[in-house]
Amino acid sequence: MKNYLLIATFFLLFSTLGYSQDESIKTTNFGKGILNIVGKDSTWSMNFSARMQILSTSEWDVVDDKFTNPSQEFLLRRSRLKFNGFAYSPKLTYKMEIGLSNNDISGGSQFTGNTPRYIYDAVIMWSFYKNASFWAGQTKLPGNVERVISSGNMQLVDRSMLNSEFNIDRDMGIQLRNHFTLGKEFLIRQKLAMSQGEGRNVTTGNLGGHQYTARLEFLPFGEFEGEGDYSGGDLKREITPKLSVASTYDFNNNAVKTRSNQGSYMFTDVGFFETNIKTLFVDAMFKYRGFSFMGEFADRSSSDPLARNSDGTLTGDAVQVGQSYNLQTGYLFKNNYEIATRFTQVKLDKTITGENLQKQFTLGVSKYIVGHKLKIQSDVSYLGIQNASDQVMWRLQMDLHF
Repeated sequence: MKNYLLIATFFLLFSTLGYSQDESIKTTNFGKGILNIVGKDSTWSMNFSARMQILSTSEWDVVDDKFTNPSQEFLLRRSRLKFNGFAYSPKLTYKMEIGLSNNDISGGSQFTGNTPRYIYDAVIMWSFYKNASFWAGQTKLPGNVERVISSGNMQLVDRSMLNSEFNIDRDMGIQLRNHFTLGKEFLIRQKLAMSQGEGRNVTTGNLGGHQYTARLEFLPFGEFEGEGDYSGGDLKREITPKLSVASTYDFNNNAVKTRSNQGSYMFTDVGFFETNIKTLFVDAMFKYRGFSFMGEFADRSSSDPLARNSDGTLTGDAVQVGQSYNLQTGYLFKNNYEIATRFTQVKLDKTITGENLQKQFTLGVSKYIVGHKLKIQSDVSYLGIQNASDQVMWRLQMDLHF
C-alpha cells in the first residue's frame, strides 16, 4: 500500500515541477483526468486520473411486517488511480487501473502470492488493421453489459444481483475485437477472448483449462452518443432512438472455481475438482431523450456441478448453476435529477446449490452535478427470499472523479 502511495506522490510532484518547464504537460477539464502528458517527440502520452466512492448502507430484516436487526456501515467503496495513453504510436494504447481501498484490494490468497489484489487493469491494445484491434494483459472480459459498464458510470448505487452472481469480471489473457457497419448506420461489433480462467491477479499459473469468450453486439441505429451503451442512464439525452442488442457465450474448460473464473476454488483430497462451465448472457440497452432501459438474462450450466473427491464422495462445493434476469429503467429530467427502478430475479438450482429463489426491487434517485464525474445517488431495495426473512436496504453514495 505504501509503495503505491509513494509512486502516486512522486508522480504528482514530478508533474507539478515539470508543468512550468514543459508545455507538453497540461492540466485538463474537470472529469477528464488530473494531468495529460505528451512526450516532447510525440511518441508517448499519459493521462492520469483518480476517483473515489463513499458509501453509507443501512439494512433491516423484515419479520411479520416489522423491521428488525438493523445494521449500518460507512465504507470507502472504491478508491482508484487510472493511467492511459499511447506508446510509440497512437495505434498502440494502454490502460492501467490500481485499487487502493481495502474493499478494492481484498481477496488475496495463496493464488495471488498472499498479497492484496491491487491491479485491476493492465492491458495493451494494438489497432493493427482498420477497425480490428488486439488486446493483451489483464482487463474485463466481454461479458454482460452491466459488468462492462464502469463502476463510476452506474445508474444506481451498485450493480444488480445478476451481476454479483453470474459476471465473469476480469482475467489475464488476449482479446481480438472488430467492428463494421452495414449500410449507413447498422453497427456490428465482434469480441473474442482467451484467458487463464481463474480471475484477476492470479500468480500460480493455470490450474485447469482455459476460458473462451465470444460476444456479438448489434446496434441497428448506429453508435450511442459518447459510448452511452456502456454508461448508466441517458445523460447525453439521445436525440434519436438508440438500441444495442447483444449476446455473450463463455466456456471455461476444466474450471476449478464455483462461478467459472469467480467464486471459490473447489478443493478435493488430491488437488482440485475440474469441470466445464458454460455461461450465456443476452442483454439489451435502449436510450432516447432521457429515457433509458437495460435488460439482461444470464444462464450458467456445468457438465458436472457437484465437486467430488477421488473416491466419489462429495466435497460440499458446487458450481453455482442457474438463471437470472435483470430489468432496469430510468428517466433523466432536465434539472439533472434521475429516477430509476430495477427488478432482479436470481434462481439457482436449489438441488445443487441449496440456494433459495431471490427477487429484489430497487428504486433510486440520482443528482448528476457534473455527469457521472460528480454525483450523489441513493436507492432503496426490497429483497424477497423464498423460505427466509425478507430484507430492506437503503444506500447513499457520493462519487468524485477527477
